[in-house]
Amino acid sequence: MGADGFQFQSGTNHTALIELYTSEGCSSCPPAEESFSQLKAQPRLWIDFVPAAFHVDYWDYLGWRDPFGAADYSERQRAYAAEWKSRTVYTPGFVLDGHEWRGRFSADKLPSPSRRTAGTLMVNSEDGKRWRLHFEPTSPSASGSVVFYAALLGFELSTNVKAGENRGRKLQHDFVVLTMSKVEPSKRGEAFEGMVTLAPPRIQCERLAIAAWVCRSGALEPLQAVGGWRPSEKR
Repeated sequence: MGADGFQFQSGTNHTALIELYTSEGCSSCPPAEESFSQLKAQPRLWIDFVPAAFHVDYWDYLGWRDPFGAADYSERQRAYAAEWKSRTVYTPGFVLDGHEWRGRFSADKLPSPSRRTAGTLMVNSEDGKRWRLHFEPTSPSASGSVVFYAALLGFELSTNVKAGENRGRKLQHDFVVLTMSKVEPSKRGEAFEGMVTLAPPRIQCERLAIAAWVCRSGALEPLQAVGGWRPSEKR
């Protein structure tokens, strides 16, 4: 970490948030995760899109507890389903900018760079734990109140699964949401500012990244997203 700490800033055009809902307890998920991992090699990563993989816990009853799973991530997916008026949730499930993204996911079929202006979202930290978020919307009068989200992402993670549908397999994971925080920011002029804390991961992880996004209050669709590799981590 340099003297200026960590800082990531989006452009003014909208950056897409791509979410994957997955589980080590689901036999259909490994191929989806393999495709998702290919995004690491995409030159447009962190510029045109920000990926995040949420491990859900509702498959744990099959006999294997996903070590990355969390009830909060399952509830986030259920909130999406309710918004889409869907009665069920499923894995693997992809969400693009708050909308269900069905069909076979492929890194070769990513959405085109957006021409829609959204505003600038910036995150910075001096210690890698406390993060300041700053959002300057393109149309301040239309933004209303907003909510910030920030997540710590883990890479090159692996698990030897000993039970459930993937018993006997060694699974590899990238873009894993290890922890996530949200805050309702204060308004400073036409911009919004807030602080979140992202605790260090409980597991050993040599490669980390930060993802952050901003939504209108009460909504899940992101207005803008930003992300990047932790500079002090192995690349």
